[in-house]
Amino acid sequence: MSWKGKRKEEEEYASDGSDNGHAPPKKASRTDAADDSDDIVVCEISKNRRVSVRNWQGKVWIDIREFYVKDGKQFPGKKGISLSVDQWNVLRNHVEEIDKALGDGDNS
Repeated sequence: MSWKGKRKEEEEYASDGSDNGHAPPKKASRTDAADDSDDIVVCEISKNRRVSVRNWQGKVWIDIREFYVKDGKQFPGKKGISLSVDQWNVLRNHVEEIDKALGDGDNS
């Protein structure tokens, strides 16, 4: 699939393992009152990374993504992953194992 001619915020990519092979296109954060998206920003991991929950085509997605600034506005970048609720539950159920693999669980 060619990305030529698409705006960065309209890009789609295969990260969810679904039949159509496309995760939801990304929109700017809900922090702007004029924004009518379903995005709920849960937390900002760092200056340019955030976790959000969105409803797209009737499905709920957990999105962990990097953002960039253009013309004073923040836009989602290509780097990131959108997880279905089932995929999120698998990850969540393995948190203790991940912490154990990290050693003391606090290697920040």
